[in-house]
Amino acid sequence: MRHSLRRNRRVLIFVGAMVLFLVILQNMLAGDILRLDYYAYRLVVVRMRRAWLTPIMQSISELALPVVLLVMLLAVQAFAPGRRPGLCAACNLVGVVLVNQVCKFIVQRPRPEGFRLIAESGYSFPSGHSMVAMAFYGLLAWMAWRYERDPFVRRMSVVGFGIIVALIGFSRVYLGVHYASDVIAGFCLALAWLALFTTFFAPLFLPEKKTKLGSDNTQMMGKIDR
Repeated sequence: MRHSLRRNRRVLIFVGAMVLFLVILQNMLAGDILRLDYYAYRLVVVRMRRAWLTPIMQSISELALPVVLLVMLLAVQAFAPGRRPGLCAACNLVGVVLVNQVCKFIVQRPRPEGFRLIAESGYSFPSGHSMVAMAFYGLLAWMAWRYERDPFVRRMSVVGFGIIVALIGFSRVYLGVHYASDVIAGFCLALAWLALFTTFFAPLFLPEKKTKLGSDNTQMMGKIDR
């Protein structure tokens, strides 16, 4: 049972994320999800906004801007494993942006009015920053978990990238440019995309994961040859 779940975990992630996204979309179109948005507004915008915190949230939000992602792509190309890890991350970004734009064009939800701290254009649902953050930094977390040999570094990398994703989503609500449902739906849709991408496209650019058993067998064969 456990082995079967591990083999099909990406399918389960895709299905679960898409189901949650569709539930949020259905409730949003029916108006029910606005209750969640109202409570998030009361908590984040009314109670948590501080003069010293606003520039920090702006800086965090900028971690999903194209110029920052371009620098990150260069770092991925330079240090990540595989033949073309930078191209892999770039294709991942292009794909999730296209998905986001198509979804926004179909839904056409206006952005929140009256409490924005920064200027933004375009439609609100789902959050583009949240989708880009989940897809890009989520891919980096997946690469770290898959290829990093040091268990401590692997866990800390996943936790660190996860915190970045969560903070970027939170910053969009804090800055008043997205509803909470935009952010959660963006996370779900991007997570579903990431499950597909890491299954079908990432292996075209990155090496196969070396298992401990395979490494041990290689070492044994080397000793036999000597």
